[in-house]
Amino acid sequence: MNRREFLKVAGLSLAGLTGWQTFNLLSGGAFAKSLPGVQNSVQKQWGMVVNMEACSRKAGCNDCIDACHRIHNVPDLNSPKDEVKWIWTASYDKVFAEQDHAFSNKGLKNRQIIVLCNHCENPPCVKVCPTKATWKREDGIVMMDYHRCIGCRYCMAACPYGARSFNWKNPRPFIKEINQDFPTRTTGVVEKCNFCEERLAKNLLPACVEACEEKALTFGDLNAADSELRRILNTKFSIQRKPHLGTQPKVYYTV
Repeated sequence: MNRREFLKVAGLSLAGLTGWQTFNLLSGGAFAKSLPGVQNSVQKQWGMVVNMEACSRKAGCNDCIDACHRIHNVPDLNSPKDEVKWIWTASYDKVFAEQDHAFSNKGLKNRQIIVLCNHCENPPCVKVCPTKATWKREDGIVMMDYHRCIGCRYCMAACPYGARSFNWKNPRPFIKEINQDFPTRTTGVVEKCNFCEERLAKNLLPACVEACEEKALTFGDLNAADSELRRILNTKFSIQRKPHLGTQPKVYYTV
């Protein structure tokens, strides 16, 4: 706690808070959680596993991409320079450049891999945003506030995964059918995958997971030891994108 935060809490104490309440604020509630009779709940931490083998079974399949972009009003600008994307594909050697070597399996090397925002445990995009337009929720989802975004694109420069897109044009004319249940964006703001947080609030799976007929995408709570997500991670060999950067991605890939 810095000096300003300490004085703020001290002021609240003088304004009428009890000594116990003040201490609880200063300790971040840690003392209360350790008391007998006080339930210590574990917060959900959402994550995803991509089965690369299952994902490659159906050649040219874009079901997950189409589902995601349709419900989130992602425009189809038909221009690589202006492209807006929440989920897309890239070749294995570009997605996992650190895994590539002279004797890598050629079939794997050319395989198209699903990529999206990794909802990192330590997201560099959050640290550089001057307006707090991007932040990380307690459940691990890295969010965007389109109204607070000033279009500086610091987050895009900080993201090592290229997971963010900038709206160079008004996206509305490039949306075939606007989904009224999700906001459209404006020129000059950044956007990205949000793990379908609006669907999670309704106890629904992310649209990409639901749309995948090959069941290549598994989504769940990383903190739930009995979840299908944890079962896969405990029994299958998995890799992450650029783990050496220390961002701790929440999206895993089984080879």
